Amino acid sequence: MVDVSAKPVLLREAVAIGEIRLRPATLKAIESRTLAKGNAFASARLAGIMAAKKAGELIPLCHPLPLTHCEVNFSVPRTRDRILITASAKVAAQTGVEMEALTAVAVAALTLYDMCKAVDKTMRITGIRLKSKTKSVALP
Repeated sequence: MVDVSAKPVLLREAVAIGEIRLRPATLKAIESRTLAKGNAFASARLAGIMAAKKAGELIPLCHPLPLTHCEVNFSVPRTRDRILITASAKVAAQTGVEMEALTAVAVAALTLYDMCKAVDKTMRITGIRLKSKTKSVALP
């Protein structure tokens, strides 16, 4: 791991985004909660948050961080051919939370894929990337 012991503790936030492309009928099944595996959005949100908390265990040499906040949200564009996923993670630490936010998006997308794979063989997870990261002075 990179030695961050000389770095100051700062308030850090990262936002990651990604999407899963799917058929409109699949989106309708998600929204109407008629999938055999249950509420896909609730499951994917929880899976993403849980994964963010485990990023330091999943990714070699990634610092384990005590997250102070993590959020996963979904939106659907007018085209109704995809679900946009946004995750944010916050921490007061000596290193950033980019990996936690990215992991949250990836696992949320994978969870949606898993819950819908029986009804849609055309799904594609794409565009997972860091949207922003910020840091500011931590309060005492």
